[in-house]
Amino acid sequence: MGTPDFAVPCLKALADSGENIPAVFTQPDKPKGRGYKMIPTPVKKTALEYGIPVYQPVSLRKGDDAAKSLDILKKINPDLIIVVAYGQILPESILEIPRFGCINIHASLLPAYRGAAPIQWCILNGETKTGVTSMYMEKGLDTGDMLIKAETDIGENETASELHDRLSVLGAEILLETVDAVKKGTLSPVRQNDELSCYSPMITKDMCHIDFSDTARNIHNKIRGITGFSMLGGKRLKIFRSEIAKDKKSDMPCGTVIDSEKFTVVCGDGLCINLLEVQAEGGKRLKTSDYLRGNKLSDGIRFDENK
Repeated sequence: MGTPDFAVPCLKALADSGENIPAVFTQPDKPKGRGYKMIPTPVKKTALEYGIPVYQPVSLRKGDDAAKSLDILKKINPDLIIVVAYGQILPESILEIPRFGCINIHASLLPAYRGAAPIQWCILNGETKTGVTSMYMEKGLDTGDMLIKAETDIGENETASELHDRLSVLGAEILLETVDAVKKGTLSPVRQNDELSCYSPMITKDMCHIDFSDTARNIHNKIRGITGFSMLGGKRLKIFRSEIAKDKKSDMPCGTVIDSEKFTVVCGDGLCINLLEVQAEGGKRLKTSDYLRGNKLSDGIRFDENK
């Protein structure tokens, strides 16, 4: 059971290792683009490439889809259900079906960063390490017993997108290790300490606005964690990548561009950041050098304080 790109390496790893996968459950296709063409989820696309039957219930908890899905799963009678970023909460009636339980691959070092957006929140909070945890599923959200963990460093300028791709591969490795341990009967589940837990809720658009009165570190983390935006000359500028300008301080007002060639901006703590990749309103995503060729800036121009 899975839906987005993050889950694809896990599905491929299971299929390529010769595991018997009688079914894949994923979210329904969604319309996309100007023509609202129905687009399959990345997991559905991959499953069909492997010839695996695909089911796409709107809900597993209520309605006809839920009843049909429960019947299908009871008929399949799987030994194990693997869940990777599925996007639906499994009811107890499904959790109780497989002989060896339901196992989830979660993109954090549990019990830290339970919830929907662990990768983004790790970066927003300036964490320097994260990882992947396999866990047994239960009624609570990411509260089940932990099975196997793998840790990795987070680069100083690494973006959520880059970390996402690395953790998806690491997750596939942990999944194969976990499945092998299930077969051998060597798993040693560890209960989570709720006192060490924290929650990573969904990211909302209003969180992405950059307030340059904040510290350089916080602004840099926001840019690489969730892609920030601010207003320059009355128009929105999305900022995809940045770096903290080493050994550069300024007493100019926050939001001031003090180096128009490097797109260096003053932050609230007097430290500065260089904007490396941006997208002007109605334009394409560009490296700063390319953006500045078509958008001449003057030292002293200032980002707007209001959204």
